[in-house]
Amino acid sequence: MKNNIKLLVLLFSFGFFLSCDDELNDLQPFVEGNPETFFTSVSAFQNGVDGAYRQLWNYYSDPGSGLQGIPDILSDNVTLVRTGRTSNSTYFDYRYVASTAGPIDFYWSEAYEAVNVANLVIAQIDNLADGAEKDNILGQALAIRAWAHFDLVRFYGKIPTQSADANASLGVVYIKAEDGDTEDPLAEPVRETVASNYAEIIGDLERAAQLIGEDNGEGKLDVNGVYGLLSRVYLYNGEYQKVIDAANKVDVELATAEDLEGLYTDVNEAGLVVELAINTSSESTGNNVGVLYSQTTASDVLEYAFDFDFFNSIDEDDLRLGVISYIGENSGNQYNAIAKFLGETGEVNGRVDIKVLRAEEVLLNKAEAQFELGLDALSTLNELRDLRYVAYDGGEAGQDLEDAIQFERRVELSFEGHRFFDLKRRGEPVMRSTMGDIIDGSGTPPDFPTLAADNFRFQMPIPIAEINSNQNIVQNPGY
Repeated sequence: MKNNIKLLVLLFSFGFFLSCDDELNDLQPFVEGNPETFFTSVSAFQNGVDGAYRQLWNYYSDPGSGLQGIPDILSDNVTLVRTGRTSNSTYFDYRYVASTAGPIDFYWSEAYEAVNVANLVIAQIDNLADGAEKDNILGQALAIRAWAHFDLVRFYGKIPTQSADANASLGVVYIKAEDGDTEDPLAEPVRETVASNYAEIIGDLERAAQLIGEDNGEGKLDVNGVYGLLSRVYLYNGEYQKVIDAANKVDVELATAEDLEGLYTDVNEAGLVVELAINTSSESTGNNVGVLYSQTTASDVLEYAFDFDFFNSIDEDDLRLGVISYIGENSGNQYNAIAKFLGETGEVNGRVDIKVLRAEEVLLNKAEAQFELGLDALSTLNELRDLRYVAYDGGEAGQDLEDAIQFERRVELSFEGHRFFDLKRRGEPVMRSTMGDIIDGSGTPPDFPTLAADNFRFQMPIPIAEINSNQNIVQNPGY
């Protein structure tokens, strides 16, 4: 991260900016300029913010290691298809170490680049006259800074509700630049505690919620997005009444079952609260998030299929089943394959916008928080189930209700980057099926069907390059 800070400051001093990409040429983010003289207009500031969105988009959508897919590969939602290319098998088999290429170093560098760009905007914000436009720019930058740090700490550190020692354990470095301040490019900061990280994240998001605009357009945060993120962060932090309060401020309708197919092929935006949008007119293939699960077309090389037990736990009358799954074939075998991210109609496989946060998650966050507080979680859960089933039994209470909330969360948010973090924040183990990868349960079972709740591998190792460049950064236990 010290290297990331240094790199961005030096690039600015020489008149270059690395965060922009011609895939977002319709946004026209800036490509040169000293931040002190460049940030002089609302459009220039928005170009800077767009560069920060680009960095988030990079690590969510990367075709080999996107945050939209790796947490499912680490969890019990999928199984490795052994006739495929075994991409990301290092993560599926829990064999990653600090020097492993892929998410371990990629998320770290890209997230901190998003932080740095957001900080450059924040540091120069007083170049703008006071008013709604300034507030909206600042609100976006603060929310992006919080969002990127949240992704960092939940990946490399513990989650507050995970265990009794989580809050006091090491998180990440929270980098801030305020009111014209800039970060020292030669600084070697230390990791802060998880509790400190969450206090900073929540502080930035709460401040952003009071500043940001109501509608900033496709692929950008707005007031609904910030409150949606707060509902998620509060849940991770165990602040259940605040989860409910934030969720109640998100004014986005749930997607109907009929909406879902179009949602996942980018025909509609039903239920979307936060998304990272792509420009599919680009010829670049760097945005094909779905190829974590399969390559090229539905009938070609599958990388991952449904976990056998997970697939068979879904009711055949669940209206989501045909949207999230299909029967895939490879090397003469059939698999329960993942349909959610096959891609836009007529486009390259796997090329879709990133569904970062949906109204359905916000509702499920609220239901879980209500359950924890002994409130009417059943009615909230039924708002979703009424849209997803022709009929269901319902009426659960106690442990059965808690299980129902978590089951609906698992199915509704499957393959969208939640499952590993949900198990982690709840202090639960990964429990994969011991059946094989082929549709009937034959084939090759996972080498590591379980990961105990207290296993150190729930926290990723700090990248070795960061350890080598900053003598003050302490590696996570076990690595």
